[in-house]
This record gives sequence, structure tokens and C-alpha cells, in this order.
Amino acid sequence: YTEAWDADKKSIHVMPDTPDILLARANAANVSKKHYQKAWDEAKAKSYDLRADAIPIKQAKASRDIASEYKYKETHEKEKGHYIGCPSAKDDPKLVLAARAMALQNDRLYKKAYNDSKTQIHIPVDTLSVQAAKECQTLVSDIDYRQYLHQWTCLPDQNDVIHARQAYDLQSDAVYKSDLEWLRGIGWLPNDSPEVKRVKNAQDLLSDNVYRTPIDSLKYTSV
Repeated sequence: YTEAWDADKKSIHVMPDTPDILLARANAANVSKKHYQKAWDEAKAKSYDLRADAIPIKQAKASRDIASEYKYKETHEKEKGHYIGCPSAKDDPKLVLAARAMALQNDRLYKKAYNDSKTQIHIPVDTLSVQAAKECQTLVSDIDYRQYLHQWTCLPDQNDVIHARQAYDLQSDAVYKSDLEWLRGIGWLPNDSPEVKRVKNAQDLLSDNVYRTPIDSLKYTSV
């Protein structure tokens, strides 16, 4: 029953010039890789003529040389040691200036002269500052400040010296008390004077021997 239908399914008759068939063929040609590369394959199969002095070749070589690191540094490597222009590096002003700048920037070399000169101080003895310091030291010195009376620095018969001696004598404690020491023990009063009698009576009143009469000093007889 189905044999005739299966045989009929296999036999499809479509007209080759229908719009669908033509569209499918056009799409197949557009997406076909072989058809896309057909012109390129045909061009590769043909021989080509490209001269070495062609502009594209020269441009490519120039671009390659510029981009190449070896070519970029080739001139620099060849000119090393030729552009100084001096017999040695010490004779080149630029190198000497650079070395001097480096030495100035070095902290140890910068402070070397200062550290060497710190311990070397040369001051003349007759400078004003030294003389002023000596005078100030003399003024504040305790030895020079205290001058004893017997150490005179001027003539003894000058008016200033005589006046100073008199002032020292007046201010001296020994001279001030010498009159008192001379007057001590000089006073005298007679025995019958009222002051002496008053003192004797006061002594009798305060004396314990007179207040307490001993019994053996009294005269008595037996009854």
C-alpha cells in the first residue's frame, strides 16, 4: 500500500528556472568559500613580476629599518668614543662640570671642608672681642672683686686713700667697739652712796643665811 507512495516521494520534479531555485543558487554562490577565493587562487597560479626598486619595496625596507632596534642603535654604537673630542674625559668641560656637580651634591664632600676648619680657629689676641671677654672675666672674677685692705694699688698718702682708710675705720666693728671696751670697768661709786646701801639691803633681804638664823648662834640658858 505504501510502496507506491514511497516511490513517489523519491521522484520530485522541480523546474530549474523557478525563483526559489535561482535565489538558492545565488545564496550558495555568495556563501561559498571556494567561489569566494576563486579569483585569489587564480591570481596565485599566475606568475608575477615585482622589481626590487619598486616604490612599495623601498617603502617596506625603509619601514623595516626604522622599526628594527638593531638599525636604530647601529649609528649610536658606531659613534661611541668619537663624539667626545677630548684626549680624556677630564678635559671635557661637560664631563668636568657633571663630576663637580656630583661632588657638590655629595654630603660628605660638602661638609669635609667645614669639619676640617672647625678645629682650626685662629683669633688674634688683640681683637676687640677677646679684650672685651678678658675685661668681663676680670669684672666677674671673685679674686679681683675682693681686694683686701692691705693690698693697696696706689700711693698711701693720697687723699682718696686716706679718706678710704677713715671710712674703713668707721665701718670696722673693732674700731666701733673700741670705746666700749675702753670704758668697761672704769665706773666707781662710794660705799655710803644711796645706791650701794640699797643694794646691800636688798642682799640682806634675799640672803638665806639672814632669813634662817641657825639655832647655835642664839644665846640661851637652861631653865
